Amino acid sequence: MNINDKLTGKNVLITAGAQGIGEAITKHFIDSGANVAVHYFSSADNANQLVEFAISKGQKAVALNGDLTKEADANVLVEKTVQAFGGLDILINNAGSLVARKMLNEMEVEFWNKVMDINLTSMMFVTKAASSHLAKNAQSSIVNLASLAGRKGGHPGSLAYATSKGAILTYTRALSTEFGPQGTRVNAVAPGLILGTSFHNTHTTKESADATISGIPIQRAGNADDVARAVLYLASEYDGFITGATLDINGGVYNM
Repeated sequence: MNINDKLTGKNVLITAGAQGIGEAITKHFIDSGANVAVHYFSSADNANQLVEFAISKGQKAVALNGDLTKEADANVLVEKTVQAFGGLDILINNAGSLVARKMLNEMEVEFWNKVMDINLTSMMFVTKAASSHLAKNAQSSIVNLASLAGRKGGHPGSLAYATSKGAILTYTRALSTEFGPQGTRVNAVAPGLILGTSFHNTHTTKESADATISGIPIQRAGNADDVARAVLYLASEYDGFITGATLDINGGVYNM
């Protein structure tokens, strides 16, 4: 049985699923026959196009807006997903942002809290809302998006972001222990330099990217599809033995 067979007809919620890595993940799930709930914050047009693509293939799909730093919005997101599909099999926690580069000596508590809310607290809100629905399945799956920055600290100015992504690694391990008995596996991916996304288009200079690529053993940056394939694999192994793990996607520049 290949991944496509395992995902056909499965109900998937992808946060921030309409741009960058999230868009690639959504497209891969659609191509694999899944029903997709595409959460977006500001990318309405992309989200609607993804929904149209899924429907054209005979699958169910909805585009749902929300500010996931608000628990009420996270609850509504999950409720509308379950209403549309009748259940939930897979949750992809992809929403997150560096927001801006700030060193410790220029860090305001408001900025620190904003980054933590976007990257970590929002993930907790959505997962909490989804947990009871995932538990109704004998086998279900969560994949969290961490980052290489959570492994090695990131480039200067990414203190808050790297800290939040490092916390996701621990969050994933802890949640896998808590959710194991209900049949929900919880894993994470930690992408390295993934070019062609708004994240790096905004926060990474060409000089910085070139310097990073020079130290990558396979001598190229990653792309969104590299991450999406790994997410699909972790999500689809319903009967697998992988949980509490983080899969590093960085071309070999860092491993542990």
